[in-house]
Amino acid sequence: GSGASPYGQRSPLETTTRSGGGSHSLTPLQDLHGIITPSSLHFERHHNGVPAIDPTRHRLLVHGLVQKPLIFTVDELKRLPSVSRLAFIECAGNSREGWGDAKDLTVQEIHGLTSTSEWTGVKLATLLEAVGVQREAAWILAEGGDAAGLDRSVAMTDEVLREAMVCYGQNGEALRPEQGYPLRLLLPGFEGNINVKWLRRLKVGSAPFMTRWETSKYTDLMPDGTAYQFSLVMEAKSVITSPSGRQQISRGFREIQGLAWSGRGRITTVEVSVDGGRIWQAARLDEPVLSKCYTRFRFPW
Repeated sequence: GSGASPYGQRSPLETTTRSGGGSHSLTPLQDLHGIITPSSLHFERHHNGVPAIDPTRHRLLVHGLVQKPLIFTVDELKRLPSVSRLAFIECAGNSREGWGDAKDLTVQEIHGLTSTSEWTGVKLATLLEAVGVQREAAWILAEGGDAAGLDRSVAMTDEVLREAMVCYGQNGEALRPEQGYPLRLLLPGFEGNINVKWLRRLKVGSAPFMTRWETSKYTDLMPDGTAYQFSLVMEAKSVITSPSGRQQISRGFREIQGLAWSGRGRITTVEVSVDGGRIWQAARLDEPVLSKCYTRFRFPW
């Protein structure tokens, strides 16, 4: 057999890849096991390409309505108390390919703009405690270091302060460049674009900053022509990954598998119908069942 290598590779007989191109790529949910998405298969979405950032030169500025503005290096952030958690990230436009007529598409092609990873970094609350937010502080602007300069406002709710993280690690190693290397914001359960990648600035304010990305972009157009803003939570969703589009099955026993997730918290029940919705039966949920994370379900068929 071959000897050891400096960085592990998968078998050349395994050919699962992301599809797409340009500004996005799609995770092959129908080919994966468990709930964690390999970093190399995590979906991509970016607005002006993936920047090449030297972590030794990168800085994170935290300022605005604070007592003591601070600039952090990546190394300084890594020396602060760290946390890790599993959480999904889902693009706000995920599943839109399934909104129209039924098509002969794979789960990847319809639902592939979502993935789950283990994220490691510093809690946002730790950084805000270091700078000392002022009494009137209520919102935070997060700004990325890509060419698009994507920036989004998020309210400083109890949930955000409890769960938000500034991440430098993904699945046990450094973030991939397309996932925001060297730093990204993680807001579990919120739509993907507000999990700002290549994070370079956090500004504390008293009101939303009304950036381009939350006025002309990433709003929901209502029937009367008005735009609904800050609809950030990704609601409950489930998808059968096997058997699914373009897969070949034979007669006999088959285990139906799928994934369920919710930006509101834990999945408690998944029901499956094999007769067009006339009868629904409870599926088995695989452990661990975690908040704002994929839950894999199984049903014998």
